[in-house]
Amino acid sequence: MYDAVIIGGGPGGYVCAIKLVQLGKKVALVEKDALGGTCTNRGCIPTKAMLTVSHLMDEMKEKASKYGLKVSGVEYDVDTIMKHVQKSVMMSRKGIEYLLNKNGVEVFKGTAVVENKNTVVVQETGEKLEAKNLVLAHGSVPSVFSPFDIDGVWTSDDVFNLKEFPKSLVIIGGGVIGVEFATFFGSFGVDVTIVEIAEHILPYEDSDVAEEVKKALKRKGVKILEKTKVSSLSKVDDGFEVALENGETLKAEKVLLAAGRKPNIPEDVKALGVKIEKGVVTDSRMRTNVENVYAIGDIRSGIMLAHVAMYEGIVAAKNIAGEEEEMDYSAVPSIIFSSPEVASVGVREKDVNPEEVVISKFPVSANGRARTMLENIGFAKVIADKKDRTVLGMSIVSPSATDMIMEGVIAVKFRMKAEDLEKAIHPHPTLTETILGALEGVSGKPIHL
Repeated sequence: MYDAVIIGGGPGGYVCAIKLVQLGKKVALVEKDALGGTCTNRGCIPTKAMLTVSHLMDEMKEKASKYGLKVSGVEYDVDTIMKHVQKSVMMSRKGIEYLLNKNGVEVFKGTAVVENKNTVVVQETGEKLEAKNLVLAHGSVPSVFSPFDIDGVWTSDDVFNLKEFPKSLVIIGGGVIGVEFATFFGSFGVDVTIVEIAEHILPYEDSDVAEEVKKALKRKGVKILEKTKVSSLSKVDDGFEVALENGETLKAEKVLLAAGRKPNIPEDVKALGVKIEKGVVTDSRMRTNVENVYAIGDIRSGIMLAHVAMYEGIVAAKNIAGEEEEMDYSAVPSIIFSSPEVASVGVREKDVNPEEVVISKFPVSANGRARTMLENIGFAKVIADKKDRTVLGMSIVSPSATDMIMEGVIAVKFRMKAEDLEKAIHPHPTLTETILGALEGVSGKPIHL
């Protein structure tokens, strides 16, 4: 008898398993595919490996000569790029396997079938696992729908199997996935068009954030169609024909559907009796309506981010172990590895009453370190409560924004005031001084602007 059986070895599942062992519990984890889930195998890790290559390509093409470096005839090899991607995936996967083994988690390779809340059968081997608690961490799959459900249309999963770059690419969806792939392919001269149905790309971010990213993408030659809906899609001899509702027609060698993901909820989970809305419903302790059954990560259809799944796994583990812990989503960082990067936490400007907040922005172009890097697109933005200057939100468009946002995460999480952060000496010259400039602006007294 196990204290817990976890179904799914993605970010939420493997972290939950390790935390449970650390809390003195006997744990089994069942994974039908590769350890690491979507993030390691078809998401975070491979895309960032690809984008690291494209960022270096941009540096050589756009900045090398300005730095005084004579670089000519820069070529690339798709096979080697993809080997780098696969090596990154494999190293991460092996790392997870090592951690599970080190901590004594029993890992079962195969498809988990839930018989009841206390019994899971490994389909391929017939092994029956009995447990006091069950954790559902099945993850998600790409959303595929009409008219894009035809043979040859890429999802994000398919891109990592490419053998050569297409000459032209239409990306359906200008969210995180679409923008990151547009950044990558645009760096290598692919004719890229993004079609986004919302008012602007990155619709969950503020419009000023989206505008900065649009500037950068357009410099790469990426075409962006906003407030645009696809009416039909058809295969033609040399690729695809994309008909738009405005009467225009796009032609491209490849089409990438980047319209998000949906929770993976198999029939055995439905039969268990857990409440399902968009995803499996839980309370703040990750408990479903079925006693001793928990759900974490993308199967919940909440915030589908690896770092959220990881922390939900920790919260579930602590509650299983008898430690009361609730999930707090107030300071979840959102990060996008575009060029420049984007990162946000807390409230967005579009969601607040302007009469109740102070909004301060500091441009990347006024930052000394950015000048040495020949960077001039972007800003740091701080949203603070007008009464007491508590930091409510932060958005950054800048090189290394995905690292710098932790200052905002700490501020929002612990309800720090702008002046508290302002008193912390920021190293010079660094990009973090853009945050300092925005913090100073909350009081209306920025020094370097």
